[in-house]
Amino acid sequence: MAAPMLRRFPRGRRFGTPGVSGVLLLGQREAHSGAQGLLAVQKARGLFKEFFPEKGTKVELPELLDRGSGSFPQTVYCGFDPTADSLHVGHLLTLLGLFHFQRAGHNVIALVGGATARLGDPSGRTKEREALAPEQVRGNARALRRGLEAVAANHQRLFANGRPWGSFTVLDNAAWYQGQHLVDFLAAVGGHFRMGTLLSRVSVQARLQSAGGMSLAEFLYQVLQAYDFYYLFQHYGCRVQLGGSDQLGNITSGYEFIHKLTGEDVFGITVPLVTSTTGAKLGKSAGNAVWLNREKTSPFELYQFFVRQQDNLVERYLKLFTFLPLPEIDHIMQLHDKEPEKRGPQKRLAAEVTKLVHGQEGLDSAKRCTQALYHSSIDALEVMSDQELKELFKEASFSELVLDPGTSVLDICRKANAIPDGPRGYRMITEGGVSINHRQVTNPESVLVVGQHILKNGLSLLKIGKRNFYIIKWLQL
Repeated sequence: MAAPMLRRFPRGRRFGTPGVSGVLLLGQREAHSGAQGLLAVQKARGLFKEFFPEKGTKVELPELLDRGSGSFPQTVYCGFDPTADSLHVGHLLTLLGLFHFQRAGHNVIALVGGATARLGDPSGRTKEREALAPEQVRGNARALRRGLEAVAANHQRLFANGRPWGSFTVLDNAAWYQGQHLVDFLAAVGGHFRMGTLLSRVSVQARLQSAGGMSLAEFLYQVLQAYDFYYLFQHYGCRVQLGGSDQLGNITSGYEFIHKLTGEDVFGITVPLVTSTTGAKLGKSAGNAVWLNREKTSPFELYQFFVRQQDNLVERYLKLFTFLPLPEIDHIMQLHDKEPEKRGPQKRLAAEVTKLVHGQEGLDSAKRCTQALYHSSIDALEVMSDQELKELFKEASFSELVLDPGTSVLDICRKANAIPDGPRGYRMITEGGVSINHRQVTNPESVLVVGQHILKNGLSLLKIGKRNFYIIKWLQL
């Protein structure tokens, strides 16, 4: 196969709208008044942290993004490597960064790294990632694409602002690396990178000085990410790359590569990394990931993650994770100062994020689960689905039983294997250790009553002691 075509563009070339479909017309929340407004607002919110190159971002980048300029709209991209089959909360800020550009009328690309995930990004890591099988990477890439498209659809449907939006496109870099011959690629691309520059990157230096060192595959990761930027620049007119603050070195490599080949300036913007209360980066590798896939982290768990945020973090998180205008956030915090026990900012934060990730149905589900678990709401239990109960009580045993005439409290406990046989199990009921649907039962011989022990949705929630839950789905009611 021929080497990759590296086209040289004359200085000053501007790109029009790339060939991607779907301009989204969407409801009033926050307007961006020009490019300087977009960049300044996101800087004030704390979402945009660093701009590269610094010399070009005060004048050239705002001019490039200005709605009134001939270069409008621009294309902005961010990469997401499929090292797992789901996005997590740590990915949300770069995704929100893309959404803010989209809301300002620019076209955005979420790039799934179906090829680069095979190498493993060394940025911010103290040791090499475990190698993933090609089939696993492909499966993860498909799952990430579905996840990105789902969140983008929720954004379009539920967070309208009444202005014309740019397009949201998901691509996979495996599309342009498949079929490449290694020697051809290195011959065409490798000569444009200097070893001294690549070795000087902070992420590379940190790994080279570590006990495990750094593999050649990891070292070449920044070359492939730079080529991704070039490919998107060449085919989609992409001039801006978003990434976490640990990606600045890789973004710099892309800038230098494109500038060397074309003489054109491109730009990088970083967003802050989301960390835990201990300062650890939130993510799969750190072992503290909060996933965006419902199968891995339920809407209730995502909602509770944000509801539990500390007072000293919640204002910052409202600015980072929501589209709420800054004056509205100020008002929310003023109310919080008067009534901190209501945890108003945390609840609003949790609602906004859960709605973006899981849609209105996911938010409603999270609120039902919250009412059922923390407020012992029978009404909430009665409208919960099997899936919601399983998500809420993840450790609970799930049984399907036929309701025979005369089935008693003792019968259900034994059929669910919730109590031991014999007198001990009987005493657990009489001594108040058993509840059904949040109501304590003390008579083992009581016959189950539909509407009391069995909810309208055909379910019963059995609790033994303080922590042991059993979910019973009744058949043939």
